[in-house]
Amino acid sequence: MSRPPSLPDDTRLGRTALAVADRAAMIEFYRDIVGLRVQHRDGTGATLGVAETPLLVLYEDPDAEPRGERETGLYHNAFRVPSREALGSAVARLRDRWTLTGASDHGISEALYCTDPEGNGVEIYRDRPRDAWPRTEDGSIRATGDPLDVAALAAAADDTTESAGSQPVPDGTTLGHVHLEVSSLEAARAFYAETLGFDVSMAFGSGACFFAAGGYHHHVGVNTWNRRSIPNGGLGLEWVELLVPAADAVETVRTRLVGDGVSVTAVDDGIEFTDPDGIAIRLRAVD
Repeated sequence: MSRPPSLPDDTRLGRTALAVADRAAMIEFYRDIVGLRVQHRDGTGATLGVAETPLLVLYEDPDAEPRGERETGLYHNAFRVPSREALGSAVARLRDRWTLTGASDHGISEALYCTDPEGNGVEIYRDRPRDAWPRTEDGSIRATGDPLDVAALAAAADDTTESAGSQPVPDGTTLGHVHLEVSSLEAARAFYAETLGFDVSMAFGSGACFFAAGGYHHHVGVNTWNRRSIPNGGLGLEWVELLVPAADAVETVRTRLVGDGVSVTAVDDGIEFTDPDGIAIRLRAVD
C-alpha cells in the first residue's frame, strides 16, 4: 500500500486553545510573562497573539475539573520568537516575574521552559538557521539536550526602547509547535504520519516521536514519559489548529481521515477531528 500524500510543505500551527479556571490570571501570565497581546475578550473567552495574528484562545470554565495525573493532553505549547534578542527578553520576564523551570540548547534551537498558573507547560524558543541544524549520517535532524547559557542569553536582550523585562514578543512570533502527552507512540505515529500526513522528523527510543511538514524539526511532538492512559475531560488543552495553504489540502486530509474511520465535523471555516487520545485537532486553509 502506498503512503498517503504528505501535508503541504508550508503547513504550520495556527492557534491553540485552553480551558481555564481563572481567565484573569491566565491572561496576565500570557500577556506579561510570555509577552502576547490581548486581542479580544468576550463573556468567558479571550484571544491573545501578536499584531493581527491570534495564537492562543482561552475558554473560562471554573467548574471544570483539573487535569488528572493519568490524563493525556498537553505537554507544552511552544511559542517561537524570531530572534535571540527576543528570547533574551523572555529570560528577563521570567527572571523578574515568574519561575524558569528549564533551559536547553537543542542544537536546532534555544529553548526556555516554564508552566502557566494552571500547570500547562510553556516553551519559548528561537530556531537556529536550518543549515546549522545537527544531523545524523543519513541526513535526519538530530536534536541535542545541552545546557543553555542563560546569562549569555539574557545579555542579548534587546532593551533599546524599554526595559527588556516589559517588552512583548515581537511581530513574527508564532506558535512553533505543540508537544502532547499520549497513551501510545504506535497509535500516535500511525495517526499523525500515516493518516494525517506529517513526516516523522525525529524519534527518541520508545518514549517520544516528532512530526513535521516541509523539513521543519517538528510541528507536533508526542511522548509517553509520564505513562498517561485516559483522555482529558477537564481543564487544559481544548484543541490545536493546523493551517494549510489551500482548501484542496483540507479536502485531501478529510478524505484520508474518513477513509480511516475518523469522525470529521465542520468548524470555524475548516474541519475538526480527534487523535487516538481524544485530542481535538482543527484544520483550516489560509490564503
